[in-house]
Amino acid sequence: MIELTTGEVADLVIESGAGAPAGFERDRVITDFSVDSRKVQPGALFVALPGERVDGHDFVGAAWAAGAALALVAREVPGAGPQLVVPDPLLALGRITRHLIDRAKAGGLRVIAITGSQGKTSTKDLLAQLLEAEASTVAPLGNLNTEIGVPLTVARIDAGTRFLVAEHGARGVGHIHYLCELTPPDVSVVLNVGSAHVGEFGSVEAIAQAKGELAEALGPDGSAVLNADDRLVWAMRERTAGRVVATGVGHDPGSDRAVWATRLTGDRTGRYAFTLHARLPDEAGDPAETAGPVRLRVLGRHQVGNAVAAAAAALAVGVRFDDVVQRLSAAEARSRFRMEAAERPDGVLVVNDAYNANPESMRAAIDALTELAAGRSQQWPDARVWAVLGDMLELGDSADSEHRAIGRYAAQRGVHRLIGVGEYGPVFVGAARKAGLAEATAATDAEEAVRLVEARPGDTVLVKASRGLALDTVAEAILTGQPAASSAAAEGGHP
Repeated sequence: MIELTTGEVADLVIESGAGAPAGFERDRVITDFSVDSRKVQPGALFVALPGERVDGHDFVGAAWAAGAALALVAREVPGAGPQLVVPDPLLALGRITRHLIDRAKAGGLRVIAITGSQGKTSTKDLLAQLLEAEASTVAPLGNLNTEIGVPLTVARIDAGTRFLVAEHGARGVGHIHYLCELTPPDVSVVLNVGSAHVGEFGSVEAIAQAKGELAEALGPDGSAVLNADDRLVWAMRERTAGRVVATGVGHDPGSDRAVWATRLTGDRTGRYAFTLHARLPDEAGDPAETAGPVRLRVLGRHQVGNAVAAAAAALAVGVRFDDVVQRLSAAEARSRFRMEAAERPDGVLVVNDAYNANPESMRAAIDALTELAAGRSQQWPDARVWAVLGDMLELGDSADSEHRAIGRYAAQRGVHRLIGVGEYGPVFVGAARKAGLAEATAATDAEEAVRLVEARPGDTVLVKASRGLALDTVAEAILTGQPAASSAAAEGGHP
């Protein structure tokens, strides 16, 4: 962490004229931020936040006992160690975060921020691997993409950090704008605008408005990496002062500054190779085009678009094209439960994509599933394709129609057995049956879903749902033959 003292924290967060409490120690060194008393390390700044089930103020004493140097609180907790009372501890944490970023930027830090309805975490993981070989890089662990998660990530930078990869999510218009206030981007990457969480936003257009705040945050020296294949993203080029870099898959986007992929080919393991192209100004400012072969290690055709966006962002901060090509081909999946494939001893392949789900990512996962099964058909000609699908949350009034559409899609793409889980499990099943898939069954819970999957050697099984259903436990149970266990709490994240 960049050196920070309790006195500096007090100067940043205490309202004008309030002053620190009598006897306040200003010279204690802050070593970390924490919002969870169970994770407090000696020297941490503990931020007491109200939660859905608990109030952080109830744990200030535990944080102090674990070695916290200071707590930010909305009300004093008697006898619980050094505290600063502020109107809103979360906003105070944001102010500290921006202070650290300003100091780091003065030392040469570049911030690359990523948003999109799907693919943020996978793209973040790929980009981090492109940058780490270049210079010291910090990227979120998991999907820490909120007003809480972003400061926790910033706490990991130090004076030597040269790249911060920030993942920005939103629950509504204005949220990404706030995150950009905390971590002003030098490069903004917008992947797509989908129907994920349309129930929270109200419309796809509102989602586009929110995502576009990332492009709006750039100054004229910044770069906006925009997906030219998504009309709502490409329209954001009118909303940015930065240099626009178009990305595309399967074709040349036709822009003066562009990074794109052609000649896509998938192998029997569901991994894609392609030719990566870049057209960017050379040192003289003239357009220069280059190309090179990439073979991804991550699973699914949809990862090509993520890889292209990561490549464009890396090129925007000065990574050489040849290095981008080489590092993309070496990059591996880092985050759990995202197209995570594992094979049982009997040849059953289980694809755990249970971290999150929306209509677009559901279709991409089903496509990857059927491609995987096709690649295995020579070895396992009688193998079946299973899809265990759970609810896609936060779709609002469109939930019923979107779940029906996915049930139909699974049948049309050649899924042999479908298990629907959750409130909309019967909707998946009914639509799949109407589309001709007779072997479709609704499960009442995760345990029944596991029992219904009677996989035989060579079968391929996809498990996918929104995180709230915790179907990663189903995937693990199918893989190990053990009963479905309770899943650990999800990391905080937003679309």
